[in-house]
Amino acid sequence: MNHERYSMAFTTGALFYRDSVKLAVLYLEFNDWESVRKKVFSENLLQTRTLNSSTRVSREIISRLKTLEAGELDLLISGSTQEQKYLLWLAVCRRYRFIADFAKEVIRERYISLKADLHYEEFDCFFNKKSEWHPELEEIKPTTRNKLRQVLFKILREAELLATDHTINGSMLSKRFLDTIPQQHRTDILMFPAFESGITGIAT
Repeated sequence: MNHERYSMAFTTGALFYRDSVKLAVLYLEFNDWESVRKKVFSENLLQTRTLNSSTRVSREIISRLKTLEAGELDLLISGSTQEQKYLLWLAVCRRYRFIADFAKEVIRERYISLKADLHYEEFDCFFNKKSEWHPELEEIKPTTRNKLRQVLFKILREAELLATDHTINGSMLSKRFLDTIPQQHRTDILMFPAFESGITGIAT
């Protein structure tokens, strides 16, 4: 079991769909994240009210996009809306192992067990279970914990993995999407609620 310390810094925003695609396009132009950051600040491309907000949001988006490989970034720019949102969910999971574990151990397991709903209670149960092995979770204040839960569920809804009635939406992973994921990251597919029978070439 992996007891490496969890990063729980995902209280900012949610999926950042449009802004993430915008910054991915800039990266394709500059091929340098620092240049992207400077462009964001100089032209206020994220339309934030303050410099602090721009700094916080751009840092969060870039930290997620950095987890994507070149081919994945290309698909993020050129793919369908669904493929783009799935890639951003993938980036969130790679950036935050707590979310990745929740995706695999709770969301996917509930889906393949034909438990098609997901509520705050499942998050709380998972959080409490992981607290036994991750003391850093016990240090989190209840208000912050509630914010983390709220943001995660918002991300799931914006990624179209969770409906407004708390029903888990099964992922329709296109062949193009699957082909884009490098072999060393094939198990990342397990972060989507989908039956293995519907996914070709998955690593086991």
